[in-house]
Amino acid sequence: MSFQDAQPDVSSPSTSRLRPLFDLSGRIALITGGSRGLGLQIAEALGEYGATVVLTARKQHELDEAQAHLRAQGITAHVYAGDLGDFAAIGPTVTRILAEVGPIDILVNNAGATWGAPTAEHPLEAWLKVMNVNLNGTFLLTQTVLRESMLPRGQGRIINIASVAGLQGNDPRMAATLAYNTSKGGLVNFTRALAAEMADKGITVNSICPGYFPTKMTKGTLAYGEQAILEHTPMRRLGSDTDLKGLALLLASDASAYMTGQNIAVDGGITSV
Repeated sequence: MSFQDAQPDVSSPSTSRLRPLFDLSGRIALITGGSRGLGLQIAEALGEYGATVVLTARKQHELDEAQAHLRAQGITAHVYAGDLGDFAAIGPTVTRILAEVGPIDILVNNAGATWGAPTAEHPLEAWLKVMNVNLNGTFLLTQTVLRESMLPRGQGRIINIASVAGLQGNDPRMAATLAYNTSKGGLVNFTRALAAEMADKGITVNSICPGYFPTKMTKGTLAYGEQAILEHTPMRRLGSDTDLKGLALLLASDASAYMTGQNIAVDGGITSV
């Protein structure tokens, strides 16, 4: 019997009661860096289960393409151009979303930046750019959404997109990425600390730590060291377009109501060896 053959009949009364746990109808999900890559994949997953998705990213034309793509799938999608590293714009953008779309139920902190350089040669400007997007901007956006939407209503789901780079050091065969690893390590503990603070307030905070997925951000890394990555990955493959979707849906939904402060690797087994 195949795995597919062994699946339960989801139409039976004994299993259909699970469906409401994953239903996101009527909820609004804000996804940063949502115009492409992992952010767009997450938007597809949450939208498929009923969420209204709000995407932010720096480039308006990419947002417009993502919005058309999602609407073609029957997903309600809104887009707002903005740079997470532009701290002064974060508050006004959230204010617009709340006024034009509604209260934010789910926040996916996905936008990120990276830089590759030996530590002794790493430009300070590049270090600050990575920290400002991956940590400082994420903090300010999260703080604003908590204050303006989640805390007053006593409910919310925060999902941080960290990385296996925040759970371990860097393979010496790969380009040095100290700023990226440091920022993602900070996001891992940001998740734990915020989860503990919000645990009695109806708000859960978890992170997904992806391994290597083919995206625009990882294009240079894969061009440089894909073979080494595959050799170090027990599953011997990169992440696919669907590998994050199930976990993102779980963490955004009522099915994860008793989960908080968790940093979950989706990496083909990289962190298991």
